[in-house]
Amino acid sequence: MAGLKSLAKDTAIYGMSSIVGRFLNYLLVPLYTAKLSVESGGYGVITNIYSYVALLLVILTYGMETSFFRFANKKDEDPNRVYSSILISVGSTSLLFILLVLAFLPQVSSFIGYSSHPEYVGVMAACVAIDAFQTIPFAYLRYKKRPIKFAALKLLFIVLNIALNLVYFVLLPALYKSYPDVVGKIYDPTIGVGYAFFINLFCTALITLFFKKELTGFKYIFDRRLMRQILNYSWPILILGITGILNQTADKILFPFIYTGSDATAQLGIYGAASKVAMIMAVITQAFRYAYEPFVFGKTADRDNAATQAQAMKFFIIFTLLAFLAVVAYIDIIKYIIAPDYWSGLRVVPIVMAAEIMMGIYFNLSFWYKLTDRTIWGAVFSGIGCAVLVAINIAFVPRYGYMACAWAGFAGYGTAMLLSYFVGRKYYPVAYPLKRIAGYVLLAAAIFAVYTVFLIGNFWLDLLLRTALLCVFAAVIVKAEHFHLPHRR
Repeated sequence: MAGLKSLAKDTAIYGMSSIVGRFLNYLLVPLYTAKLSVESGGYGVITNIYSYVALLLVILTYGMETSFFRFANKKDEDPNRVYSSILISVGSTSLLFILLVLAFLPQVSSFIGYSSHPEYVGVMAACVAIDAFQTIPFAYLRYKKRPIKFAALKLLFIVLNIALNLVYFVLLPALYKSYPDVVGKIYDPTIGVGYAFFINLFCTALITLFFKKELTGFKYIFDRRLMRQILNYSWPILILGITGILNQTADKILFPFIYTGSDATAQLGIYGAASKVAMIMAVITQAFRYAYEPFVFGKTADRDNAATQAQAMKFFIIFTLLAFLAVVAYIDIIKYIIAPDYWSGLRVVPIVMAAEIMMGIYFNLSFWYKLTDRTIWGAVFSGIGCAVLVAINIAFVPRYGYMACAWAGFAGYGTAMLLSYFVGRKYYPVAYPLKRIAGYVLLAAAIFAVYTVFLIGNFWLDLLLRTALLCVFAAVIVKAEHFHLPHRR
């Protein structure tokens, strides 16, 4: 129980930074959707390029984050030697990446469809390289149980990023109309959406300066023997990561190539903006991951406690179901974070949120093959899930547009989740409270059905009904769990 309390505490800190950070970051969504019209395709460009960034970030970290926790906590390994070796490795590959991209920038830009704006590609390549390197110091902060600095740096990046976006998308364009000669020295209206990428690079580079303590004060050692062991452990995690991130980004990368309409970028922008509304699930999952990974791999008595993992799974599902119902209940209010032109995409929100819940469950299930060093299974599960997602996108996007993207993600995550559960029962059995979890899921599904089918037609009465049903769900959970909490001795 003490382990769960520690996990809950760290999750709260990481979660607060994630939730506050995502909330602040949401300010960019109404900003971009207001300043970049659907017709311009500007938000579609942002959605598409950041999908490439997410994929590249996984490739450039190649499983080193999880590998660091695994090897730093081994009794026969020196944590500082592990940290130093991984830091040198990731730093070297990140530097090589940016040099190669810059050397072949015209070719790379043309290949992904941005031959007229190679600067977008160059800037974001530099950004993702720095981001990949920063992943290791951030992991070190988590290893050292320093969630405050971790959260502070994450929030600093977001606050600075938002502030500069407001300056370059709101303040300077307004001043430029009256004082073009003066403002023109620091602002060029023709750059447009490009400022989003330039600002990101500046903020990312600046955060590196705050890692002085984590990057100095120790001897840099690259242990070749150790790195061979780490790479043998991490390469399946890399495959797992690539297929996992493709489950999140493949639809946005493929969409411009397979959508048959002439407004592909505009439609992608609608889908990307609407999906942001569903990202509360990603926040919860990310917060859980930040705390749970060092907890499971840590040198504590609870790390191999299957009962603890079962409890963690149950509470994760409870809170994500509650968040799902809350977002759907108040969607008519939440939708104002994006411009009205993008509201047509809101029908994907429940589907994307359900997919994110399954992704979180899959992450929780993934520890059986990480703890037993059978990481190849993760690559297999995610690979199959990704194949399902890509196949559905290719088959149905030309006809059904971005709705097929949403259902493809749902099917992909669901496939990986089920495979991991059934295979895991053989190698690392955990007695999850399936009947109780199934009851909560069925109750949430019933409430969701009432949300969508039984509409009174009055905004306030519908809101009141949904709020009442949300309270019913919460009350049932509280009552059910009250009788199953462990008694203190």
